[in-house]
Amino acid sequence: MKIFPESALVQLEFDKIKALLAEQGNTEYARQKALDLRIHTRRDFIELELQQTHEFKLLMQNGQYFPNDYTLNLSRELKLLGIPGAVLSGDQFLHVRRLAESMQSIFRWFDADRRTAYPALVRVIANTRYEKAIISAIDEVLDEAGIVRDNASEELANIRLALFRRRNELRRAFDRILARLAKAGYVADIEESFLNGRRVVAIFAEHKRQVKGILHGESDTRRTSFVEPEETIELNNEVFSLEHAESKEVHRILRDLTARLAEHAPLLQVWHDVLGEYDFIRAKARLAIDMNGNYPQLVDKSHVLLRQAYHPLLYLYNRKNRKVTVPTDISLNEKDRLLVISGPNAGGKTVTMKTVGLLQLMIQSGLLIPVHADSELGIFKQLMIHIGDTQSLEFELSTYSSHLRNMKYFMENANGRTLFFIDELGSGSDPNLGGAFAEVILEELVRKHSFGIVTTHYLNLKVMAGKTSGIVNGAMAFDETNLQPLYKLIIGKPGSSYTFSIAERIGLEPRLIQRARALVDEDHFRLDKLLNATEQDLRQLEMREKELNKLMKENEKLKIEMEGLIHRERHLQQVELLKHQNKISEDRIAWLKEMERKLRQIVLDWRKAEDKNEVFKHLHALLFKQKEKQVTEKVRKKIAAKYTEVSGSAQVGNKVMMKKNHQVGTVKEIRGKKAIVQVGLVPITVDIADLTVVQDKPQEENAG
Repeated sequence: MKIFPESALVQLEFDKIKALLAEQGNTEYARQKALDLRIHTRRDFIELELQQTHEFKLLMQNGQYFPNDYTLNLSRELKLLGIPGAVLSGDQFLHVRRLAESMQSIFRWFDADRRTAYPALVRVIANTRYEKAIISAIDEVLDEAGIVRDNASEELANIRLALFRRRNELRRAFDRILARLAKAGYVADIEESFLNGRRVVAIFAEHKRQVKGILHGESDTRRTSFVEPEETIELNNEVFSLEHAESKEVHRILRDLTARLAEHAPLLQVWHDVLGEYDFIRAKARLAIDMNGNYPQLVDKSHVLLRQAYHPLLYLYNRKNRKVTVPTDISLNEKDRLLVISGPNAGGKTVTMKTVGLLQLMIQSGLLIPVHADSELGIFKQLMIHIGDTQSLEFELSTYSSHLRNMKYFMENANGRTLFFIDELGSGSDPNLGGAFAEVILEELVRKHSFGIVTTHYLNLKVMAGKTSGIVNGAMAFDETNLQPLYKLIIGKPGSSYTFSIAERIGLEPRLIQRARALVDEDHFRLDKLLNATEQDLRQLEMREKELNKLMKENEKLKIEMEGLIHRERHLQQVELLKHQNKISEDRIAWLKEMERKLRQIVLDWRKAEDKNEVFKHLHALLFKQKEKQVTEKVRKKIAAKYTEVSGSAQVGNKVMMKKNHQVGTVKEIRGKKAIVQVGLVPITVDIADLTVVQDKPQEENAG
């Protein structure tokens, strides 16, 4: 991306974002890459970096482990591998081995499922491979502590065996000498030591001539002398010679191992960069989590659609100080390419403008940004900025001259892929003349189809934005009652500067305010007052809209709760129905079990009884009387559905039901304890005690 001026990145505080990112890195590779963060214009490259950061962020938020704990800087060791004759130490080889182990863990981590789930992260290792020969070669020569193994070569094994034997002989010889000298009272408190690689005895200085041998030195106080006894000189010589031979053989073995690994030096360098790259991606994911960064949609055109966007540095600062950060929504598209923001001073115009610029730089650097995930951002090839006092002492330019110089660059170089920001367009000159030039500048930038944001207090620019295609007004909300900025951008209307309102609130003398009003053009004053009133009315409408939305949400919540209650009631009814059906089934099963028991008893009685007819009668009564009982019960239920029992004795004309067979008829005549009941066309004589008075049920009840 082409940046103008050179200080633009500092003015938008992009350097602070890079510093925060560098702090998140564990490796020198990641920290350096963060400080050298590049701003790209290729969509495929930007999308890959964003997706990689997004995937690592998901890993961290889900508490999943990724094996990139390796943090060592092996730049020096890898350079030595490429130099013929160079020799790495045992510790350096262990570092190389750890590098190989980390790559082994990463290749194992990316199984088939994870390769599908994290396609962007697996791209980092797409062009490399794992080579197991590296760890094998190191393990053949070195142990876990980085010491060359005895069996690394036959020569080394022989040397160390001989050295072991000579050291044992030397130790036994010294033990004898120490015992003899200690008995004589010659030995100092420390008894023995090593000087110049030789084993010596610590003798009191006054007795040094009583011990034959080589004097190697004295203590700082000169009270102790260090003497190599004559009897151990030859053994010390042999040990020294063997140690030298061991050192030479170890050096040869390490040199050979270095030469073997030099063949894999390019691969090891790739591994080193891969681990650094994963650490860099992790650093970006950490920063995204800190600032609540998300992955917006990326489009390959000039476009800005920010939803719930925060200035990342302001968000972090306010969160640290337990303050609320107000998000902003901004849209720049082919129809409305240029946004003119007006409003009172200290109302957030510049911060809003810087938010858009900084987020655009971050997204084109592959960083997730603090916006709603539904946001959309395009890709710009140029970013131009003019913020604050850019007066140049070097060229002896005034503030306005410097302003015009930058505007000249803007108009000459802007195009459809340019995103620009101008703070206080036209300021620094006569308001009328500066406003006229500002209109010309806006017209030219609109004609170039460039995208941008301009802040201003000029009324003519507010009017121009309302009637010029491609330009849209925006206002920073202000609470006139409490004289407090709300830091909220309202798109579609210009804002008032609240000049006189602020003056009144702070207690400026009324006569001075009136004098100032008299000096202002009446139309100008009336327009600013109208903007003031319109903004306050709009704020009230927004508050009412919020209250209405709140009520609608509460109604929706009540509706959901009511539907839940209805659903639960329906469920309870179904449960009761199932219980009833289960009760009928249980009664039926009990009856069948009772019938089975009785039938088994009849079978037993049949086998035992001499009079089979008696058993047969019992069986007949059990089966057919039960059937008759079922039929009678069915008839009773049918009659009960049509008629209702009435208390009292039967009288002529009453409708009655016979208790034995449940037939219904009308009483025609009563003769003592008998009654003649007309059932259909047949008169039947029945005992009055066997009759129940009934009446027809209402039709609605029958229908139910």
